[in-house]
Amino acid sequence: MSRPDDTSPNTKHLDLGCGNNPRNPYKQECLYGIDIVDINPEQHFNYTRCNVFLSGLPFEDNTFDSVSAFDFIEHIPREIVSNGEILFPFIGVMNEIYRVLKPDGKFYSLTPAYPRESAFVDPTHVNIITKDTHRYFTEPENMARRYGFVGRFAVIRVGWRDFRREAGTMSYVNYMLTPLKGFFSPKRMQHFLWEFKALK
Repeated sequence: MSRPDDTSPNTKHLDLGCGNNPRNPYKQECLYGIDIVDINPEQHFNYTRCNVFLSGLPFEDNTFDSVSAFDFIEHIPREIVSNGEILFPFIGVMNEIYRVLKPDGKFYSLTPAYPRESAFVDPTHVNIITKDTHRYFTEPENMARRYGFVGRFAVIRVGWRDFRREAGTMSYVNYMLTPLKGFFSPKRMQHFLWEFKALK
């Protein structure tokens, strides 16, 4: 796969918190990654160093066909105080994800969630997600509007998942075709999946 550029007509995917191994769950043709550390990526993806909740995403509106966030959103603060004002960085990040997605673009998030131990064990997990948090960002409730959320997402899927299978040890296609009942051990289902579609 060649290194993508911003003028490419091909489908584009952005992986947030990508590290050295960005994920591309929808197999888009051009792969982009964002992280807060210095990375020397291989030529198969376009890397940008960026602190998303401080500076937003450095892309134009309606750039991406899909965005993913594997083990990412639990690190975004829900609330900070700046110059005496209360800000909501998590709301801001969700706004940015919505902004850079094309109409009907997909957002795919996998995060440790309450009440599983994995949601709390890492001291940098400051945003605890529950099985109902998605309702703040999706129709019909869209309850985060009261805090400044301007996007509109429709739910494709939400539910508990085994991170190792969802994130790469099993192919994405085979995972999607595997029945859920009787396949996963409850102890391994530590992560909660959000799969949304951007309504624009």
